[in-house]
Amino acid sequence: MPRKPLKRVQGERFPPDDPREWLNRARSNLAQAQARIKGVYLEDLCFNAQQAAEKAIKGVLILNQVEFPYVHDIAELLGLVIEKALCDVPAGVYRAASLTRYAVMARYPGVLDPATEEQYEEAIAVAEATVRWAEGIIEPACESRERRETQSEVDDDTATD
Repeated sequence: MPRKPLKRVQGERFPPDDPREWLNRARSNLAQAQARIKGVYLEDLCFNAQQAAEKAIKGVLILNQVEFPYVHDIAELLGLVIEKALCDVPAGVYRAASLTRYAVMARYPGVLDPATEEQYEEAIAVAEATVRWAEGIIEPACESRERRETQSEVDDDTATD
């Protein structure tokens, strides 16, 4: 089944406390994970898939003003989303917890077996699902916030006229 293309990083940078910047970073990591460059180990690409999922989830937490530890444990981060009842977490996103193994150990020789093609494809699919889930939460919320801010500015200008 062909994959639906994800939105590309737009190049617009946001402050580090803006969930859109975390989403940009997630997209960037995902693009790196999807880039099959000759000589790059699959486990290194899986690391970037893990980073994409991690940063997407952290973006959702930032959007909801939830402080989080700077950890790579995706299950722990998803636990915060669930604990705070921020939003529904679909089954495909729960699978992102399986990517945690690529966060540290897979980057060092001999700690884990090399990633297989099947593991790589699964890591990409899970990261894509997680980034799409975060996009569906972060982008509408930020657009709504921008509309409210713009309307407030218009209202302020009208009141001073």
